[in-house]
Amino acid sequence: MATAKENFLRAFNEAFISGDRDAVLASVTDDVQWHLIGMEKIEGKTDFEKALNRMPPQQDEAKLMIDTIITHGVTAAVEGKIQMGEKTYAFCDTYRFNQFKDGVIKQIHSFIIEEREGI
Repeated sequence: MATAKENFLRAFNEAFISGDRDAVLASVTDDVQWHLIGMEKIEGKTDFEKALNRMPPQQDEAKLMIDTIITHGVTAAVEGKIQMGEKTYAFCDTYRFNQFKDGVIKQIHSFIIEEREGI
């Protein structure tokens, strides 16, 4: 049986992929930090929202496959794949919450790589 934090993270990722900006923004602190490893660092909810708005609209065929959710205290990790049309991206996000119980996301580190055939 999934924990409340696992359910929260599953819902957060599903909202992110489906483009539900309100649900995503409601899940982070005002001083959220999002580090897209190898790309950029985003600090604060205003810049977080701007980054979300820069992302291309999610296509109806975008498919989220979560393989693993690990939670411990105020930290968590979600690993899986996102399929968008012909491309598949493997991802692993690590999270830090602002508090142990009923917390929201304070920090995200996102590792994203496009999968290629034959590798």
